[in-house]
Amino acid sequence: MMENQAQIVKSLIEVILEKLSVSGEIEILENMEGVQFVIKTKEAGLLIGEGGQNLFALNHLLKKIAENEFKKNDLERIQFFLDINGYQAKRIEELKNIARMNAQRVRYFKKEISLEPMNSYERRIIHSVLTEYPDIITESFGEDPNRHVIIKPFL
Repeated sequence: MMENQAQIVKSLIEVILEKLSVSGEIEILENMEGVQFVIKTKEAGLLIGEGGQNLFALNHLLKKIAENEFKKNDLERIQFFLDINGYQAKRIEELKNIARMNAQRVRYFKKEISLEPMNSYERRIIHSVLTEYPDIITESFGEDPNRHVIIKPFL
């Protein structure tokens, strides 16, 4: 991991938390997707928002600010994402299970299934999980905020 970049992101998170008057601990984890910053806080509801909307927005904002900081300091960009009390990790597992379960249904009934509308990050998780299924194809359909994934049998 690039130590400098991780420290920059961590201090940006600290500033954001301070401005929001939210107290919490920041844990840094490394995994295959990149670096994960987990905020452990009693005020998770405020940061996560309904259906994870605030967390999604916070992630987006943090990435934009961090990108500028990396450029300013002549540092390489790193892949990272923000999580709060493990919310994101649980949601990712949930999405993977939804994808696999619906892929089995599509296989069995040989009919396409439309999933609920999701943000781009969540749709990407569905698409990537289902690349493991050679007999299934996925595509995103519709306009935001109603854009959703359709799972179809590959004929």
